[in-house]
Amino acid sequence: MDLLRIIGGKTLSGSVEISGAKNAALPILFAAILSEKKSVIRNIPLLADINTTLRVLDALGLKTLFKLENHTIEIDGSTLSSIEAPYDLVRTMRASVLVLGPLLARKGEAKVSLPGGCAIGARPVDFHLTALEKLGAQFKIEGGYIEGAAPKGLKGALMTLPFPSVGATENALMAAVLAQGDSEIQNAACEPEIVDLAQALRSMGALIEGEGTSTIRIRGVPHLNGMNHSVAPDRVEAATFLCAGLITRGKVTTTGIDESFLGSALDLLRQAGAKITGTSATAGTPSVTAEWAGELKPLEIATAPFPGFPTDMQAQFMALLSQVKGTSHITETIFENRFMHVPELIRLGAKITVKGNEAWVEGPAPLSGATVMATDLRASASLILAGLAARGETTIRRIYHLDRGYEHIEQKLSHLGAEIRREFEK
Repeated sequence: MDLLRIIGGKTLSGSVEISGAKNAALPILFAAILSEKKSVIRNIPLLADINTTLRVLDALGLKTLFKLENHTIEIDGSTLSSIEAPYDLVRTMRASVLVLGPLLARKGEAKVSLPGGCAIGARPVDFHLTALEKLGAQFKIEGGYIEGAAPKGLKGALMTLPFPSVGATENALMAAVLAQGDSEIQNAACEPEIVDLAQALRSMGALIEGEGTSTIRIRGVPHLNGMNHSVAPDRVEAATFLCAGLITRGKVTTTGIDESFLGSALDLLRQAGAKITGTSATAGTPSVTAEWAGELKPLEIATAPFPGFPTDMQAQFMALLSQVKGTSHITETIFENRFMHVPELIRLGAKITVKGNEAWVEGPAPLSGATVMATDLRASASLILAGLAARGETTIRRIYHLDRGYEHIEQKLSHLGAEIRREFEK
């Protein structure tokens, strides 16, 4: 099993290219199930979750080709031969539940193992199933599997989500594009990854409008062409590197992404006193720069669905705030178990108090290197940030979580001046 060793105290500076977004790539890859034609998806990040997704598609009979040198995946939709996503694959990645909508739309049936992934909360699939039931699907859960069928085909319908769930919005959207008639998703998630999925589906011939708002309207079509799409940049990766620059009192530029993707995260960094500048795609290669411009100020943060502050950035901001003078307050409203990184940050010297879904971070706390254990994907990133700021050597174990969502993060950090290396733990 791999681990990371970090010698802290190095100021990071320079630029880093941002990879394609994992949270956009996964549903887009599953959307290729909807067509019998060949799909080409570009700007794919090299991640463990991408490999798992390809294994799921392979298990369904689809022929896939990952051209690593140019981050492109080709999928032949004509070879779909199975409707079952097996337990041994789905248990490692929650996003596998996103095969439900496409399989029901194309084949009229699906059998998908109940999903796994990071243990950051219950995240039930009820919202997914309820939305798909509105389209005419019927479900039973048996032997650890979700078994779905649409014996009369999917029919357009009004789907009102009780919460703007990203996954439920994606499943409903992918199912509705091949349903007969018009559909509407109300209280839909508005995240940029939803917009990217809609654009990918539109490249296949889907008729969609309203993505990026709380109401998405879809007119079903009988068939879809193959996809030709480039995945949007990863806003969570970009925010992580910007925080890495700030926690080391440096200056880091993320390229391939502009400010519009980062929204509330940049607003909070500006509020804290960081110097934020950016260029748009119209001026050439888009970029965002975060620079330490003197002591930062504490923040009041509450996670929320987009356009609010993303829960996927909460742990990284907590690490940064441990080095900010004063007391910051963080409220986690999305997942009930997403403070698992706190005990590990405390092992490094952070001063954090947790009560329920609230945390108080007192800084600046002198951090010292220690051995810590990653508990989930974003927790891994927060421990790296703390290790970069800590005195001495930090060892981070169980980094397989990290490899699910960050492409070659140690190499990118080394390019910025970090002293970090990956080792195999015997």
